Amino acid sequence: MSLNANYLFEELGEIKCSIIEKNCSPERVEFLKKLLQFNGLTVVVVNSPPPKTAAKPVAADAAEVLVETAPPAPTTFTVGVTDLTFNPVNGVYNRQLKNEAGKFVTPRYWNQIDTESQDEVWYWKQK
Repeated sequence: MSLNANYLFEELGEIKCSIIEKNCSPERVEFLKKLLQFNGLTVVVVNSPPPKTAAKPVAADAAEVLVETAPPAPTTFTVGVTDLTFNPVNGVYNRQLKNEAGKFVTPRYWNQIDTESQDEVWYWKQK
């Protein structure tokens, strides 16, 4: 999940939180946790519930029924912050977040497309 325009709230581990992202990989969780904690926010991370799957139809011939095991669901996490007024869209586009180098977080940095925020280069000046 990328930047979402809606304010989402849930209880994560019995703590009311503003949701930052759902279904994050462990690497994404570490990136977000490090960035948000650097900006003074308290981060809460919990396991995401497994995806819902439809029931498979039962074969008519019981003698040829093969037991199929579903592959294990990937382990994903939900990331939230305890500050209910924080919204990641506003945080990025209103330039409220900074990275450890002291530069403002850009959408490309937030989505981990760029490894470094390039706040000095305006989009109309890029070649």
